[in-house]
Amino acid sequence: MSFPLLTVTAALPAVGAIATAAVPAAKRTAAKWLALLFSLATLALAIAVLVRFDPGGDRYQLTESHSWIADFGVRYELGVDGIAVALIALTALLIPFIILAGWHDADPLETGSSRWRPTQGFFALILLVEAMVILSFEATDVFLFYIFFEAMLIPMYFLIGGFGDRAHEHGEKTAATQRSYAAVKFLLYNLAGGLIMLAAVIGLYVAAGNFSLTEIAEARASGELDMATSTERWLFLGFFFAFAVKAPLWPLHTWLPNAMQESTAPVAVLITAVVDKVGTFAMLRFCLQLFPEASKWATPVILVLAVISIIYGALLAVGQRDIKRLIAYASISHFGFIIMGIFAMTSQGQSGATLYMVNHGISTAVLMLIAGFLISRRGSRLIADYGGVQKVAPVLAGTFLIGGLATLSLPGLAPFISEFLVLVGTFTRYPVIGVIATFGIVLAALYTLVLYQRTMTGPVKPEVSAMPDLRVRELVVVAPLVALLIFLGVFPKPLTDIVNPAVEQTMSDVQKKDPQPEVEAAK
Repeated sequence: MSFPLLTVTAALPAVGAIATAAVPAAKRTAAKWLALLFSLATLALAIAVLVRFDPGGDRYQLTESHSWIADFGVRYELGVDGIAVALIALTALLIPFIILAGWHDADPLETGSSRWRPTQGFFALILLVEAMVILSFEATDVFLFYIFFEAMLIPMYFLIGGFGDRAHEHGEKTAATQRSYAAVKFLLYNLAGGLIMLAAVIGLYVAAGNFSLTEIAEARASGELDMATSTERWLFLGFFFAFAVKAPLWPLHTWLPNAMQESTAPVAVLITAVVDKVGTFAMLRFCLQLFPEASKWATPVILVLAVISIIYGALLAVGQRDIKRLIAYASISHFGFIIMGIFAMTSQGQSGATLYMVNHGISTAVLMLIAGFLISRRGSRLIADYGGVQKVAPVLAGTFLIGGLATLSLPGLAPFISEFLVLVGTFTRYPVIGVIATFGIVLAALYTLVLYQRTMTGPVKPEVSAMPDLRVRELVVVAPLVALLIFLGVFPKPLTDIVNPAVEQTMSDVQKKDPQPEVEAAK
């Protein structure tokens, strides 16, 4: 029996969560270090998965399969393709930085205060979310995927509602109320999507007789499973609705700005850079592979919703007064690009969408974590409360600028190639949608540069005149992510080599080929 690398990779952070939660209450620092060590060990295993994965090999590799609930055909089945490997690596990479960035976010509110914050619980919940996200990327049994797709909502609920941002202009009591509102809204929206998906999962079992992604896909491709058109479309809608809530896609997006605004910066990164990627990943893995004809049928409407997300998110980002809400609406715009690339049904679009998932995760982590460092110094999320920061904290301002430039997809930084591929892939098949989506780039430049101008340039406001620059721990968080943005912006080939074969398989699932150029290249 081969070593169950995928199981161990997902189980290690879960074990770390239990161990961290079990640390005595007085040993807060020990709990932090223990959580960090488990996250680094998980990163080492994710690197091992990356090294062992052969892009030219079978579609699903490092597979594991064991009977679980035999009476209902449920199996413990794991396997990874290139897309899953890339997202597992992203998740495992970001979690240590999230832990380091949130090193003091769960400390007691005041020295000697009775308002105790369970430090161990904060870091244990982060590791628990990591375990569930990784297992969601690995699962090739639909029911197994569904369990962890829904279960990750519980630790996220407590992270949002129990460990919110301390910077609030209306006091702790109002802040607690708004945190609770954001957490409940997050939970209800995602549970509603999950319940609809559960009905679709049951319907899939009735139609196919099992939950195995690979077996159902093979039966569909061979003609052994001939699903009625109406059945396929209803099942597709059930799956897609849940993934669109998680993604989030307009008009199912409204939970995200509240959740990110009220969360600490590291938890906000966990939401948008890690957890939300499960939604877009699942569109590629489950919607296109299980329901290819329904996916093509729904494509025009989904593309319209995606382009609305792009423009709507960018427009609302321009008008925000709150730094975190601005980044949240920018993320809604970026997820519109990802979904547009997926349903453009071209290899360039889907490769770009997958790269976008990874690159958006890194760029949003840089921007949001530095914003969190900034907010913790000033004690305010309002853009108007800042000014002249670059004169007193030039390193903080410089890294904030790099994160902002990556958000607007500046050439030379990682998100640029992702956005370029998505737009090219969309334009070749849907030129009108592609043209409209380009306005999102213009708006991204507007909200990013206005944010930087209003916070970092101009006269130094008295409240920021004594603001310290980035500390060593904060530089350790930011510097590697900035370096990765530059590296993948200049040399994305290591990532595209892993992703492209999986994209070709997905294109084959939906029986789509790239449009041929109208004019042949000169020989």
